[in-house]
Amino acid sequence: MVEFDRSLLGRVFETPSPVIISAEMIASFRTMMGEAKQLAMNQIESDQTSTIAPPAFVATFRALEDIFDYLPKHVPRLAAGMDVEFGQPISAGDAISISSQLAETYTKTGRSGAMTFFVIRSTLTNQRGATVARIDHRFTYRG
Repeated sequence: MVEFDRSLLGRVFETPSPVIISAEMIASFRTMMGEAKQLAMNQIESDQTSTIAPPAFVATFRALEDIFDYLPKHVPRLAAGMDVEFGQPISAGDAISISSQLAETYTKTGRSGAMTFFVIRSTLTNQRGATVARIDHRFTYRG
């Protein structure tokens, strides 16, 4: 099992300032996902549609990096999955705040040996206080 400071369980880390979502960020994401070309070809995109982010946009937000300052650094960390619960849509002009916490840890033994999993739960809220997503990021540490 990987050793870590157990007092971190449940501790909340918050962004010092919100991420302001621009129409360009949404357009760039749509292009990266291959949506922009399809939308342009169909000629059905309205101004409002172009300023609302696709649901998968929430995956571009990461668990707060500060939390990793407290987790083990002496063993390799690998992404082990992500679960998303969607809330309100994200639109251009929204100010998204992120709070993250170490929600859970558990150990499993696989073919290559013991692995410790850390679940970092992040909540994204907009400037109106509405939840836009809850994301569980799973990471595994060998050791």
